[in-house]
Amino acid sequence: MAEQNQRNRGKTVVVLSSLPLQILLYLNGWYFGFFWICELLMYIYKGSILPYPSQNIIGEVILLFMLAIIEGVRLFFGTKGNLTEKVVHLAVSVALLLPVSFGTLFVLLWQTYVLRAEIILCSILLIFFFLEVIFEIVTLITFGRAANQVI
Repeated sequence: MAEQNQRNRGKTVVVLSSLPLQILLYLNGWYFGFFWICELLMYIYKGSILPYPSQNIIGEVILLFMLAIIEGVRLFFGTKGNLTEKVVHLAVSVALLLPVSFGTLFVLLWQTYVLRAEIILCSILLIFFFLEVIFEIVTLITFGRAANQVI
């Protein structure tokens, strides 16, 4: 460790990680937890008040759990890729954005009953996704350019 510090002494280290992307990923993690709990409570409400077919509600709750798993993995890879400046991890995060976006669109548009609160919650989540994909692509380009300059 001391030898590596001696070699790097006096050299400038450029940090390529994106602070706005990191802030968005952090806020999205908290917002998605809030979104998930609200959706689960709304499914309990809809299941008890509305004439909900049992197969539909079971499928939609399973989708909600799968959405949480995929979003957790996506946020992990996005954070790890941004902080360690790894293109592969950030690319996996961008790729996982597609199934999470379709799951959110399903909740917004195609589930059996859509409440007004769900429209608001899903719209905010989709705005987070849109902003994150823009910042992730810009960060991927930055990482790629830096890798090409080093070689």
